[in-house]
Amino acid sequence: MLLCDLTIREAVTGKISLIGVFENISAAAFPVVHRGLAVYAKLADAEGDYAIRLDLVRLDDGHVLAQGTLRATFGSRMTPGELVFNLENLGFERAGRYEFRLYADDRFVAAKSFTVLGAPARSPA
Repeated sequence: MLLCDLTIREAVTGKISLIGVFENISAAAFPVVHRGLAVYAKLADAEGDYAIRLDLVRLDDGHVLAQGTLRATFGSRMTPGELVFNLENLGFERAGRYEFRLYADDRFVAAKSFTVLGAPARSPA
C-alpha cells in the first residue's frame, strides 16, 4: 500500500501512475482537514468477488476516524489486482501516528501507517 496525492490511470494501457507519494502530512494548526489523497493497494493471491473495507485508525487510542467500502472482483490468483481509494476531506484532530487498514471480506490484508505532523513552534524574534 502507498499513499499519494493523486493517481492517474492511462486509458490505453490501464497502467496507474502515482503522483506525489508521501509518508507524512503536515499541518499548521489542529484540527486540520486534508483535502485529498489516494490510497493505492496492489493485492496478490486473490480470486473472485470481495467486500473491501478501508479503515483510517488513530494509533495512539485505536479510534477509527473513517471507513469506506467497495466491491472488487479479481480474475486470477496469478495476476495481482490494484485498488485505488480516492479520499477527500479527512479530518485530523491532532498530530500523531495514523494507519490505513485494508480488509477483504472482514479479513485483515494490509496496513500503511503515516504521521500527521504539527508545524514546529516558532521562537520569538
